[in-house]
Amino acid sequence: MIWCPETGWMDRDTAIVMPGRPAAAGGFTLIELIVTLAILGFALVLIAGYKPLTSSGLSLDGTVAELASGLREARSAAIADNRPVTLAIDVAAHRYRIGADAVQPLPADLSIQVLTVLGERQSGSAAGIRFNPDGSSTGGRITLGLNQRRVAIGVDWLTGRVRVADVR
Repeated sequence: MIWCPETGWMDRDTAIVMPGRPAAAGGFTLIELIVTLAILGFALVLIAGYKPLTSSGLSLDGTVAELASGLREARSAAIADNRPVTLAIDVAAHRYRIGADAVQPLPADLSIQVLTVLGERQSGSAAGIRFNPDGSSTGGRITLGLNQRRVAIGVDWLTGRVRVADVR
């Protein structure tokens, strides 16, 4: 409790109104609200209009990683299921398939070359790399290119090991 000459005893939490001054009203002015809404609106426009940067190099790297992963998956499935599994690539249609799984698309702007044994050529534009239950494979190389960059995915015939390397 404090003593105020005009009002008498008051709690400390009670606001003291000074003589000659109006009581301050709590809240925000209209200008403050408009400025706040304008800033929030501007931030929303920036976020809604944000588009991630894409690069052709990133697209090529992502496709290479996807195909290399698919080859490793085919090898693992062949060993686990004790049956041959083939990763088939259709160069003309820009798509591939692992065994009997669904067909997966490849970007249309990539150049694709497949080098494999003659027995794995399925048609003029389709070829495959087969993995055996012992982990070996028919071997081969898939080369993907975009602009001036080319990346090769190699599969060793004896071990079935998958390697990725830039081609010079």
